[in-house]
Amino acid sequence: MWSFLARFILQFRIPILAALLITTCVMGYFASKVQMSYEFTRAIPTDNQKYKDYESFKKMFGEDGNMMVIGFTKKDFFTQAFIEDMSTWLNELKAIPGIENTLAIPSSINLTKVETDSSSRLKTTGIFTKGQSAASFDSSAQVFLNLPFYRDLLYNPESHAYLTAIYIKHDVLKSENRVALVKKIKTMTEAFAKAHNLDIHFSGLPFIRTEFAQSVRYEMKLILLISLGLTALILLLFFRSVSAVIFSVVIVLAGVVWALALLYLFGYRITLLSALIAPLIVVIGIPNCIYFLNKYHTQYILHGEKMKALHSMVERMGVVTLFTNLTAAIGFGVFYFTKSQILKEFGLVSGISIIVIFIISLLAIPAIFSFLKVPEERHTRYLDNKYLSALLLRFEYWVLNHSKIIFGFWMILIALSALGMMRLKSVGHIVDDLPKQNKIYTDLKFFEKHFHGVMPLEIVIDTKRKQGAVSLQTLQKMDELSAVLSGHAEMSKPISIVEAVKFARQAYYDGDSSSYGVPNSFDVAFLLPYLKMKSDSGQQTQFSRLVRSFVDSSKRYARISVSMEDVGSVKLPQILKEVNQKAVEIFDTSRYSISYTGTSVVFLEGSKFIISSLVDSILLALLMIIVCMAFLFYSWRIVLISIITNMIPLVITAGVMGVCGIPLKPSTVLVFSIALGIAIDVTIRFLVNYKQDLPLYNYNIPETVNATIRETGISIIYTSLILAAGFVVFLVSEFDGTKALGYLTALTLFLAMITNLTILPVFLVWFDKQKRSNKNQ
Repeated sequence: MWSFLARFILQFRIPILAALLITTCVMGYFASKVQMSYEFTRAIPTDNQKYKDYESFKKMFGEDGNMMVIGFTKKDFFTQAFIEDMSTWLNELKAIPGIENTLAIPSSINLTKVETDSSSRLKTTGIFTKGQSAASFDSSAQVFLNLPFYRDLLYNPESHAYLTAIYIKHDVLKSENRVALVKKIKTMTEAFAKAHNLDIHFSGLPFIRTEFAQSVRYEMKLILLISLGLTALILLLFFRSVSAVIFSVVIVLAGVVWALALLYLFGYRITLLSALIAPLIVVIGIPNCIYFLNKYHTQYILHGEKMKALHSMVERMGVVTLFTNLTAAIGFGVFYFTKSQILKEFGLVSGISIIVIFIISLLAIPAIFSFLKVPEERHTRYLDNKYLSALLLRFEYWVLNHSKIIFGFWMILIALSALGMMRLKSVGHIVDDLPKQNKIYTDLKFFEKHFHGVMPLEIVIDTKRKQGAVSLQTLQKMDELSAVLSGHAEMSKPISIVEAVKFARQAYYDGDSSSYGVPNSFDVAFLLPYLKMKSDSGQQTQFSRLVRSFVDSSKRYARISVSMEDVGSVKLPQILKEVNQKAVEIFDTSRYSISYTGTSVVFLEGSKFIISSLVDSILLALLMIIVCMAFLFYSWRIVLISIITNMIPLVITAGVMGVCGIPLKPSTVLVFSIALGIAIDVTIRFLVNYKQDLPLYNYNIPETVNATIRETGISIIYTSLILAAGFVVFLVSEFDGTKALGYLTALTLFLAMITNLTILPVFLVWFDKQKRSNKNQ
């Protein structure tokens, strides 16, 4: 088959190159249309109860993650000039297309009691007005400070920190327009801050998501360019041929174009995870070129004929490279079989892209190099590296003469790694991939310090009856639960219909702040007529819209909205458990049901799900790789040796993570399946060569092992170091998770290179001795 394919490629090389060029140009068009993703919730399976609760919440109350917050500290905040300047800035923000509303002190409202002969109602009025007298302004400031509703919501009286909330329209948040919108908000706000010498802070999910996406876009290009530059340099040092470098880079770039086009054609967007696919294709595609060109050069030296060498290259390396790419594709592709949408996308596109880069390499390299000049002596000089040859001789010596020491060395490392694995922890945060000095992170900590965070948590109370959410009994119980929530230092001031009713009660008692509380059975009858909050024109007021946003249309469901700190996937369930224990004491569970949702809950549930998928993905990858190895070698011993050889690096890497305090999180769990799929390539290359050499050495196992180490060792070392270097490039990333993925995968691949040159040949020799020993008995 491979001989026929080699003849076919060389015979129809021009049509093949033309077809590759045309199809890659078409895919380039689709690749240019791929867009960024701004969602945090797609890691969780759609059949997960947390996901269902969140979707149900959005249907009743709308999105919860559309609030961007701006904060600063200022001791002399309540001066008329500053308030008026801030009001002007807020009006300019409101004029930006895509801004739904703002909530800040200059635009705050008050409720006043209005009584006429025909009706009694509460009227909403602005507290601060432009152009008011100094005495009037001072009076307005005192009115505002007398309203407990705003305390710890828009300002922190102890630290003199102030918050402005900007609500962004949902259709804008789902489009690329959000980038320009957030940029415009930042520009206008920074100009305002500069005029008043303020240290400004930005946060909120719209801001965090947008900044994340922009960083991902930038880093995808940066890592891609650096990985291309580094691999090109390594290739140049390796082959000493500009043409080999240029065409290898062109081939992997074609693979990148196909990968990005596949994202678009499958209807996916670029996420923090899928952004890694492009540089990964470079890292995996370059070794394909090295494998093929290495075999081309060795066969040319052997035969002295270019076309015969290219034919032999395809014939002998086609099956090896197919299986090495297939196992790499399995390492990535197993994520498609999880229930997480973001992992499914990554697994499907990366798995297919690896097969595509193999096909492009297989077709393009022999076709292209058939038109180029024959290799010169300097192009093949790397095959005779005296330093690496001396190193390989040492490996041969230790494999044949000190197998027990090799076994002992690896056993000690495995034992130490097992101890390290016991210290592994699983934790995820919404912004835990950011370095601590990053502005997004430090700004988030500002809001956590002064307002206890900005991450949305929603508590939905089902009263199981219409109008139940506005009954006095329910309001009193919700107020008790709000007091429980306020007792948690990680949570901000809870907002619900209860706070609105308290505000209305204060207004009923002529603004007396001591009356800010839930109505009792005595005053509720007097208060009800005033809660029909309509303007003179019959339209809903700003305050009535606020009230209605906390109950559904049937008034069966009520929500309590809390902003909280980014406490992580371990602490959040503990907090919710404590809250729920108190909640079931407050609410009769036969008459009420309570659910906890919001972007924070869904995101952290997704992080936990990704981490828990680790074992499943590794087991599935192992199973599929075992099937491939069994099909290739027809020997259970070979399969067993291969799995042990490649599991050792994974165990050691996990141990290093435990010792160094690197947690298991979505970005680091990928290391194991990816590294397993790539590392097994080296094993296949070694064993295929071993199998081909057995007849040449009359099935003498020790001699065949020695020959295999000499023949494959140099290319194994080169390709392993190139792969490791490709992943080390990820260290330029700003995201700690991407960095960890880079250096942990590089470490695993380096260890796999050592195990494949030591423990693998030792096992082959040891099994042979056991087999001969059993025959002699």
